[in-house]
Amino acid sequence: MRAEIAKLAGSNRQIPKLLLERARKLRKKQTPAEEILWECLRNRRFLNTKFRRQHNIGRYITDFYCHDKLLIIELDGSIHANQQVKDAIRENWLQSNHFTVIRFSNEQIFNDIELVLHTIAQALIP
Repeated sequence: MRAEIAKLAGSNRQIPKLLLERARKLRKKQTPAEEILWECLRNRRFLNTKFRRQHNIGRYITDFYCHDKLLIIELDGSIHANQQVKDAIRENWLQSNHFTVIRFSNEQIFNDIELVLHTIAQALIP
């Protein structure tokens, strides 16, 4: 299983140039909610766990990713209200490839970051 994961999300994975450039642009242009959560997760600040942002997995770009725990954190702004089917297909593919996906709305980040961090901690600690 780990070899399959490495092909999809590991440091030596093959990333199409267009997808790589898109991830780089997204890292430079974070949403306010992403900025808040990234400040909590970056540099092993949260439970000494390494997170990556705008990380390519397969043909998708995930908002935040912890490789050690195969945990993906997605933040949903208003655009996601109109793409629920697309999000469900993406989430099903990620889960079928052994990733755990947790989603938060931007409002949850702004209004209750403590609960968000508690939920992430529960996903990280078995």
